[in-house]
Amino acid sequence: MKHGGTLRRWSARLLMGTLVVLLSKTAWDFRWPVIDFHAIRAEAENLQIVDRHGKPLTFSYRDRWNTVDNLALHDIPELLRQAFLVAEDQRFLEHHGVDWLARGNALWQRLRLGRGTRGASTITEQVVRMLHPRPRSYWSKWIEGLEALALETRVNKAAILELYLNQVPYSSNRRGVVQAARFYFNRDVSTLSVKEMLALAVLVRAPSKFDLHEGTVPIAEAITRLARALVERRLLDEASALALRNYEVVLNSARLPVRAVHFVEHIRAHTTLEAARNQTKIVTTLDGTLQHFVEDLLENRLHSLSSKNIEHAAAIVVDTQTREILAWVSVGAGCAETEYEASGCKIDMVTVPRQPGSALKPFLYGAALAQGWTPATIIEDSPYSDTVGTGIHHFHNYSHTHYGKVTLRTALGNSLNIPALHAIQYVTPEKYLGLLRTLGFQSLTRAADFYDEGLALGSGEVSLLELARAYTVFANRGIFAPLKMTLYRDAPAEKTRIYSDGVASLIGDILSDPWARSLEFGRGGVLHLPTQTAVKTGTSTDYRDAWAIGYNHRYLVGIWMGNADYTPTDGVTGSIGPALVLRGIFNELTRNAETAPLYLSPQLVVKDVCLDPEDVETHKSDCAVRTEYFLPEEEARASAPVGASERIAIFRPANGLEMAYDPRIPREKQAFEMRLTGVLATDEVEWIIDEKHHARAVGDKFVWHMEKGRHFVAAVVWRNGVVVGKTAQHAFQVK
Repeated sequence: MKHGGTLRRWSARLLMGTLVVLLSKTAWDFRWPVIDFHAIRAEAENLQIVDRHGKPLTFSYRDRWNTVDNLALHDIPELLRQAFLVAEDQRFLEHHGVDWLARGNALWQRLRLGRGTRGASTITEQVVRMLHPRPRSYWSKWIEGLEALALETRVNKAAILELYLNQVPYSSNRRGVVQAARFYFNRDVSTLSVKEMLALAVLVRAPSKFDLHEGTVPIAEAITRLARALVERRLLDEASALALRNYEVVLNSARLPVRAVHFVEHIRAHTTLEAARNQTKIVTTLDGTLQHFVEDLLENRLHSLSSKNIEHAAAIVVDTQTREILAWVSVGAGCAETEYEASGCKIDMVTVPRQPGSALKPFLYGAALAQGWTPATIIEDSPYSDTVGTGIHHFHNYSHTHYGKVTLRTALGNSLNIPALHAIQYVTPEKYLGLLRTLGFQSLTRAADFYDEGLALGSGEVSLLELARAYTVFANRGIFAPLKMTLYRDAPAEKTRIYSDGVASLIGDILSDPWARSLEFGRGGVLHLPTQTAVKTGTSTDYRDAWAIGYNHRYLVGIWMGNADYTPTDGVTGSIGPALVLRGIFNELTRNAETAPLYLSPQLVVKDVCLDPEDVETHKSDCAVRTEYFLPEEEARASAPVGASERIAIFRPANGLEMAYDPRIPREKQAFEMRLTGVLATDEVEWIIDEKHHARAVGDKFVWHMEKGRHFVAAVVWRNGVVVGKTAQHAFQVK
């Protein structure tokens, strides 16, 4: 019986050996592809994204390879290397890719116990599995062994171990000991304690199950066993091993030195990075210290406004001389770095289009100045209605106060709405929309008749990035060029002149003039900075968006505040919410720095004009005066009233307007005010309603007593006894 049992065992071994040889020869003859280890290393050592001072801006947790956190083998602590070898592959330095003794032992345990035991895969085979992921099977295991043998004929042990330690997977999609040390302990591997190093070696055994942050799988016993194995091999002394019992592993989540998640995402998605080719890292324009300061300032401001139902904020800072982005921040209430994937936190509010409110008005007034208006041009600020669809909308200023006749300087400085509507009638919505698109507002995708005159009040949606980029035109003497996000020398940016340097200077002078904004904002307050700074605020409908943007001689700062889900805030305006943050950022930018006034074009003409617009219109000779700037060719038009150069047309009723009687008012007392554009106060207008000629009226208005039915209106304008214009006919209906 004993002889028969021995014969059967030897027969089984011979059969197994023959099968192994046949499988090996079959697999070898199949000509498995050669593993290009150097190409793999090149892929694993992809570009790292850092700020302008070299501070890392990102962890690489989403890619197949750990692309940034790689260490040379000699920079990884000796004890950590030895712990991995003892835990994962005790004969790593002896075998040639496959540990046949470990495989045989694993097979014997499977036959004897009916289940497999862990430990048969060598480090080289695990590297092969990283390179060529396959479904787990006996055949895959066999192929991995063959590729491991092939790999060790071409690559030395040190290189294989280095790749393994830099790419071994952990939980939460971390790879390599550097990322694991940061994820669990927020420290470099060189500063880890003995127990923390042993924990990293143990955690790789089941990365989908072992996670210290989850606390679901105790690893203390596994660490103790590994410590004993290290003591047996004289790689760890007894005292250190005993001390592990009294030492608790303290977890500390990872923190980047600079948090710029959204900026990095934008870099990856929108930059070709041709200039960074053959580099080991992408050096961005971001200033990590400033980024951190701006982030703290925004979060603190959100906290102080927590009772106002406001959750999100964003900021961008640009060096206007170099066009480099220095800070790019998007934060939400309670959005810690570990909660980046939470609702509202992942959204980059720097790039999300929102309604800008009055923040767009400087571009409109810049166009009006380019077409012939001046800062002294008189504009009517009085109650105003316009058609919206087939109805009428009544416009008003933010304060619901009307100031009568005001200058362009006063209208822009105080962000008055009614004068802005007159301005877009002068420029025309088509021309204004074309200008905005030239300025890079790609979010304005609809046709001009969709936005219509509401574009003057911010009816479209634009992003903070687009707004900041466009404002650099004023800071750079009317010239538009793209912003920079990396410090590599790209091809020279294509520059486009949008405004003359005179127009750009006038806008900056008005926006930095405390007197010009005194009617609505007062002469002091948060918008009046120590260094001359052009500042503009904006607030959208129902207080959904609050904006503040400004620039001085060197920097531009843009702020947005609101809610990512578009819910209204509780009355947060541009001057209440973001303006204080803008002031704080400028204080930091100019601290201990040389300052200068805004650029003022030497081509501008200086002239004294009447302080009171009423005195201008009456040509009063002994009026109180102030100094004003004009473009050279426009000095003669300093007192020209609005409308002198507008196209003569029917402004109200709009073509297709539908109106209804008010049942609360007697029918004979119901009237409708018709109005023209392009008409002087002294012009005579003959109104033609339903082909009936009415008596001539002076000025641009005519009161018509309403009658039910469908009607048609046109007008003929006389100036100094001569017809200067005739309008097209508009149809409207009274129900």
